[in-house]
Amino acid sequence: MVARPIEPVLSPSRRIIDPHHHLWPPRPDHPYLLADLDEDTGSGHRVVATVFIECMASFRTTGPEHLACIGETEFVARLAEQSRKRPGPVIAGIVGAADLRLGARLDEVLAAHLDAGQGLFRGIRHAAAWDRSDAIRPSHHNPPPELYLDAGFRAGFARLAPAGLSFDAWLFHPQIPELTDLARAFPETPIVLDHFGGPLGIGPYSSDRKEVFQTWHRNMTRLAACPNVFIKLGGMAMPINGYGWHRNPGFSLSSKAFVEAQGDYYRAAIDLFGPGRSMFESNFPVDKVSLSYRVLWNAFKIVATGFTEDEQAAMFFSTAAEFYRLALQDL
Repeated sequence: MVARPIEPVLSPSRRIIDPHHHLWPPRPDHPYLLADLDEDTGSGHRVVATVFIECMASFRTTGPEHLACIGETEFVARLAEQSRKRPGPVIAGIVGAADLRLGARLDEVLAAHLDAGQGLFRGIRHAAAWDRSDAIRPSHHNPPPELYLDAGFRAGFARLAPAGLSFDAWLFHPQIPELTDLARAFPETPIVLDHFGGPLGIGPYSSDRKEVFQTWHRNMTRLAACPNVFIKLGGMAMPINGYGWHRNPGFSLSSKAFVEAQGDYYRAAIDLFGPGRSMFESNFPVDKVSLSYRVLWNAFKIVATGFTEDEQAAMFFSTAAEFYRLALQDL
């Protein structure tokens, strides 16, 4: 298949915070380091800052097992320092991993993250994505069913707000009610739901996309009633979402085709949460299997057409800045 021509960048002067990307050191598959991030963020859009989200990268291989996750924060803090010394976006925030079921030892983990983060550490992600179907792999933390309802997990979750930390939630769309229950139990803890809450499109969910959307919308309506919950708009170009774009590596998906396929999710989520609790995200390099960074952010700008300037500025910049408490005075 012949690749499409490179799209011109829409609204190139708009300031963007990308609140969800990963970094991977050299490993059996492809690394994704600062130069790779620069290549994507430098493809035409005005990305001024980013937030790193944990992906189990560069964990410590020696020392206490419960502190292995601190290696990732140390790794990203070094790259964040480098990001401030060259043109391009700064890594302005770090969200790390921790097993919130650790009990009293969790305090040591959180303190170590804050120390290693050099002022950039903002929160924890402990993924809960699990489904009863064998066709759907659990998320990278290999969670049990109903993790967010677990008493041990909640005992650890209760430690986040006193430490000044937020929570990134990652689960699949049938599990959204579990997050709603968690958010209601801890209204003082800021929560952001990654990747629209993972609408699934493979395995038993591949036959009826309309039913998936209806279930997702019903669940999200209840979740949006929790004022402490924010949402990331993006992360739906993964194979699990069922669009199949990753099967055409030589084909550059257009922003128009992307919006035609997924626009209903974006419009519904913004309607439910409002621009003040919504932030566009790239989820790169994971979503890079399906489309380019330039095309993805063009698609976001198409979605935002019709909103006021203040509303667009919120979804592209200020909502992420406020949620992650970013120091961006000079950007």
